[in-house]
Amino acid sequence: QVQLVESGGGSVQSGGSLRLSCEVASVNVATVPCMAWFRRAPGKDLKGVASIHRSDTTTYPDSVKGRFTISRDNAKNTLYLQMNSLSSEDTGMYYCAAGFTGTCATVSGDGYYYSTSNYGYYGRGTQVTVSS
Repeated sequence: QVQLVESGGGSVQSGGSLRLSCEVASVNVATVPCMAWFRRAPGKDLKGVASIHRSDTTTYPDSVKGRFTISRDNAKNTLYLQMNSLSSEDTGMYYCAAGFTGTCATVSGDGYYYSTSNYGYYGRGTQVTVSS
């Protein structure tokens, strides 16, 4: 059973930065086919904001491309999401996810689409609130 524990959320002013962390237990993060970050904005569905394949290939939807960076530290067995130039539209609960089947992301009109069904494990989330 893969265990994921997120941290690093908080409140920040528009234009600010945050780095989220996801500690991974029971599996070597470097061997997981797909790791990703999802966001649930208030009143909206869960949407992917970044993924990283075990080959180190990363993807981002257009809404965060150039502002968010996903990475992992294999020695610490931890996944990260560096978020810069935050706006109120980035407010939401952020979840770390691990996927062992399917693709990490597919090309879509918004850059990339992340199927929640391809990710079988999720953490409990960490809240990010961006105020203008």
